[in-house]
Amino acid sequence: MRPLREFPLEAKRRVRGVFTDIDDTLTRYGRLHSTTLSALEALRGAGLPVIAVTGRPTGWCEALARQWPIDAVVAENGAACHYLDSRSGRQYTIHDADAPRRAAHRERLIAIAHRVLLDFPGARLSEDLWLRTGDVAIDIGENVDPLAPESVARMADALRAQGCNVAASSIHVHASFGDYDKLKMSRRVARELFAIDLDAQADQWVFIGDAPNDAPMFAHFANSVGVANVMQFADRLVAKPRYVTQAGYGEGFVELASALLAVQPDPPLLGPSGQAGSVCSGTHR
Repeated sequence: MRPLREFPLEAKRRVRGVFTDIDDTLTRYGRLHSTTLSALEALRGAGLPVIAVTGRPTGWCEALARQWPIDAVVAENGAACHYLDSRSGRQYTIHDADAPRRAAHRERLIAIAHRVLLDFPGARLSEDLWLRTGDVAIDIGENVDPLAPESVARMADALRAQGCNVAASSIHVHASFGDYDKLKMSRRVARELFAIDLDAQADQWVFIGDAPNDAPMFAHFANSVGVANVMQFADRLVAKPRYVTQAGYGEGFVELASALLAVQPDPPLLGPSGQAGSVCSGTHR
């Protein structure tokens, strides 16, 4: 993992879009600050699509796709994607599984989670459970005291023993039965929304994240970036980002955005306050 300043100039010039995690990558302690919002606006204003890829629930991401300056949101670590058609104003959703299968999976997952939680009294089902359609999330640090890494690992093992697929973020442990992850849905989104082969053109996109559930994305993208707080998970990352920002959380995202915007023709540079020099609405390309 090298400092972001070592991201080669020519590699930055080839970048055509950004995939980004949300929690602890765009946000800090659950809040999106104006400087980060301005960076999102500036990237899209420069013609660089931004796709959020998160463990957050489908219900949240329907709202984010409509209200944030982003082109699409992959929800629940790849279970769904939401995007807004900029011409019609209509929102569309892509699901990994059909409705009957999602409902059956949900019932089984909640029962499994309740059994597993008996051995982890400090954890609980996430507050956003009712908004989820593809997975069940267990709170390990958002609204509870953070669980020790050893406890998180034991919880993940217990869920896998029940037949679940497991992904852990900085705040949740996610359990699902779907054969999906952040990368698989990102490939589909790139193909269906942008007519892009994300395998053949991986060097034209950047991914930025902060946690173990970002490992599939870190592994796939040569231009993978971790915000500085990714270092707390360094020994638990199956795949590590190539570059790391000097700043953490949303400030780290702004650092990456500034580096990409600086090499664009007529760049809308971010000033000291994080405000973009020029901002305009982005469109699907």
